[in-house]
Amino acid sequence: MSTLLELQRVSKRYDNGTLAVQEVDLAIGEHQFVSLLGPSGCGKSTALKMMAGLLPLSSGQIAWGDASKDHSKDISFVFQEPTLMPWAVVFDNVWLPLRLKGLSKEQARPQVEEVLAKVGLSQFAHVYPRELSGGMKMRVSIARAMVTEPRLLLMDEPFAALDEMTRFKLNNDTLALWQAKQFTTVFVTHSVYESVYLSNRIIIMAARPGRVIADIAIDEPYPRTDAFRNTERYAQLCVKVSQELQKAGEHHV
Repeated sequence: MSTLLELQRVSKRYDNGTLAVQEVDLAIGEHQFVSLLGPSGCGKSTALKMMAGLLPLSSGQIAWGDASKDHSKDISFVFQEPTLMPWAVVFDNVWLPLRLKGLSKEQARPQVEEVLAKVGLSQFAHVYPRELSGGMKMRVSIARAMVTEPRLLLMDEPFAALDEMTRFKLNNDTLALWQAKQFTTVFVTHSVYESVYLSNRIIIMAARPGRVIADIAIDEPYPRTDAFRNTERYAQLCVKVSQELQKAGEHHV
């Protein structure tokens, strides 16, 4: 598997002196679904934002496998909150990244309609965000991230505020999109169960300053369905990841 992105001795110290991430080495392969898991405050979201170019590095570097081109347009980011424009209907919210690229509404229509169909929102294209549930708002946010067909999708605890049933449904929708479009995903979560269900690889980070202390392969085949959650193998993997996560909370410099 070829490497898409590599963090090389990446550190982040904030202006207040807090060392959030310390010398992280991490290679992410093409088409992987990688979850970052760790205690609160361990630098998961900081690492994700550095990958996105939203935060400057204090030291180290982030290198793409193909270093000869600008990869800023290859990245999409889904935040913890949907961050939708309240004055714009769903279609216009999803159109925004293409609009910024210079595509008119009519030029963008096929791509927007395709991605809205994939997240089950075709019939809500002309609805305002205030009329949507929390789960539907997050689907709009995912559709907006997907409409540019990124090579790398970064997701920062996007389902944390949702009820369990909605979360399970969006887990399945995310996996279906990932399989259909063959992009790479890096997914930040606090949930062991979610990370095992979604990922083919889980990176566990130690308590601040964030460091990689475990790299666990989840070698179960896709597509995964809700039935996978009831298997003995799923339970075993959750126990294994939980044990490593407990070590992470005890792992101080």
